[in-house]
Amino acid sequence: MNEQTAEPHKAPEPPEVQPPARLPREPVFNLPPALLFSLCLLAVIYAVQELVLSDDALYWLFNTFGFNPHSYVTPLSQQGPELFWTPVTYSLLHGSVQHILFNAFWLMAFGAPVVRRIGTLRFVLFWIFSAIASAALHAVLNWGDVSLLIGASGVISGLMGAACRFAFPAERRPMAPAHLNARLSIVEALKSRTVIIFMLLWLVGNALIAVGIPLVGDSDQPIAWDAHIGGFVFGFLLFSLFDQAPRPPVMEPAGTEKDVLQS
Repeated sequence: MNEQTAEPHKAPEPPEVQPPARLPREPVFNLPPALLFSLCLLAVIYAVQELVLSDDALYWLFNTFGFNPHSYVTPLSQQGPELFWTPVTYSLLHGSVQHILFNAFWLMAFGAPVVRRIGTLRFVLFWIFSAIASAALHAVLNWGDVSLLIGASGVISGLMGAACRFAFPAERRPMAPAHLNARLSIVEALKSRTVIIFMLLWLVGNALIAVGIPLVGDSDQPIAWDAHIGGFVFGFLLFSLFDQAPRPPVMEPAGTEKDVLQS
């Protein structure tokens, strides 16, 4: 005898159809929190500059937090404490909407893989020291000059130099998150065709800036190309001081958003 739970003349009910599972929503801006905070900080500072401060207050802000090479040929007795923070705080100021938007774009492109690789604390330290390196070369090449240096371009150039050490893998392999690539030595990076092409394009862009051909923005505003070089050299040569111990590759499920460097 067969066991049945349904009635003899009643057809079995079809199984209940389950609604398809919803895929998790990806954020519009898939940025590390530290980088998102940096972008918001730059935006808030610029908004205050443009919407809140008077001309006199803006003059005070730039002269108190912008970097001035002339400070280093002035006796200490004639200076205030600005000498000690301006080699970093200048990187938080911007002079125009085009200036901050251009820097924000490149900061997102190169900052994201670097932050994911080295973490928040190391990113903050990298920002500080790359800003100092950029300001230092600018001061050496413009010794005693009274112009003010502002903008995060030197730091961004440092991030570009750092990316050359890991974001362009030496061997061809399936696309993977850029921050998980093995770190190249300086020699290995200089042997990479991709790295060399990127560096050449970067140098050409700065050479155009140096001869007065801006890549973006107002041509009447001088651009500190030398600060860019200082940051790039710092990031390329000294990135290993900030890099964490190499981690094994993480296999992510299909369909997961990849953190791939885009330039």
